[in-house]
Amino acid sequence: MDTDELGERLFGSLLGTIDVLSIHVGDQLGLYRALLPGPMSAGELAAAKGIHSRYAREWLEQQCVAGLLEVDDPDLPQEERRFALPDNHAAVLADPTNLANFTPFANLMVAAAAQMPALLDAYRSGGGVGWADFGPLMRTAQAEGNRPLYLHLLGQSWLPSLPEVDRALRVGGRVADIGCGEGWSSIGIALAYPDTVVDGYDVDPSSVEAARAHVASYDLSGRVRINLVDIVAAPPESTYDLVTAFECLHDLPDPVAVLGTARTMLADDATMLVMDERVPDEFTGPGDPVEQLMYGFSMFVCLPDGMSHEGSVATGTVMRAPVLERYAKDAGFAGVEVLPIDHDTFRFYRLRQ
Repeated sequence: MDTDELGERLFGSLLGTIDVLSIHVGDQLGLYRALLPGPMSAGELAAAKGIHSRYAREWLEQQCVAGLLEVDDPDLPQEERRFALPDNHAAVLADPTNLANFTPFANLMVAAAAQMPALLDAYRSGGGVGWADFGPLMRTAQAEGNRPLYLHLLGQSWLPSLPEVDRALRVGGRVADIGCGEGWSSIGIALAYPDTVVDGYDVDPSSVEAARAHVASYDLSGRVRINLVDIVAAPPESTYDLVTAFECLHDLPDPVAVLGTARTMLADDATMLVMDERVPDEFTGPGDPVEQLMYGFSMFVCLPDGMSHEGSVATGTVMRAPVLERYAKDAGFAGVEVLPIDHDTFRFYRLRQ
């Protein structure tokens, strides 16, 4: 691209950054949710959410100028203008269970940017920024970003497309969900398969605490058990019909050791399922938007987290299929099969025993 094209692209990126920051403000202060019942003036919104009316007006006007909110009549006096959240925008900005929900990704990038001084230090020293260092906003943003996928697609579309897995879970199978985070993948499986028992495993105490609360809120504590344990240091004695690793393998400092333990957890004829980012098999220079996005996540979140562990293999978010196949074979698996599950940002792999 020439100079003008690059300038236009970066100006668009600047506007996008402003959108991300303003969406974070609207989500964290509950402003979008306050607008769900109907239009509000700046004064009404300020009173409803306990913020200053001048900031409320600036936010409402910016959101309207950016096309995220609507105003009834811009010619009215400032204090009389009423702003509304269109129904089709509410799915994106104010519904945490909707597949179109975007706010977690805005929150994730804000949580990453907040650690920029530490990230710069890590880039200089070769150290890292650990998951806990990013704080609760990062943890909840990551969990909320995948929550709709796990509740609406995992048990309704993805797993049913694998006949042997679907069959085993419908008759009361057992699942080990490695790297379960806040538990939405474990919950999604249990909701879709009422006779299945799910054991979630994670090493982050805050994630495990949140996951147990989410499980209890769905009244699933009898069938979904969330375990705070390093499965490499303390391998489970149970065997499972399905062992999963949803969007976590690239974060692990030693993925081969985790996959090696996972292989010992598989029952005869069981399935090891990995979901990770949908990136090309090779680096080719200029990439598509998904690859660009994944490098962004890697630079500011996943690679620094991985590098925070001594001896880490430092995979990063952009884990290409040949890298996963190497990890799988080093862990004792025979190979890796890319599954015919279609998704814009994720790819699914079966690890063959």
